Amino acid sequence: MLSPREVDVIRAWFHSDSKIMVAEQLHLSVGTVNTHLSRVRSKYAAVGRSATTKAALVARALQDGIVALEDL
Repeated sequence: MLSPREVDVIRAWFHSDSKIMVAEQLHLSVGTVNTHLSRVRSKYAAVGRSATTKAALVARALQDGIVALEDL
């Protein structure tokens, strides 16, 4: 469902306080980080599993095995 880069971005975002930090860590622009997060949210919404907040996105990632509690 999610591309490898989208997974990288959401994992980095879960461990960061800001999208700016994610952009710096992954050598991306903040706009690109926002685009990846928007695509992830769109993909979840398309299958009826909205994730409009960071907490909801974490929950979806946990449910789908993208991250584990130990990783957070």
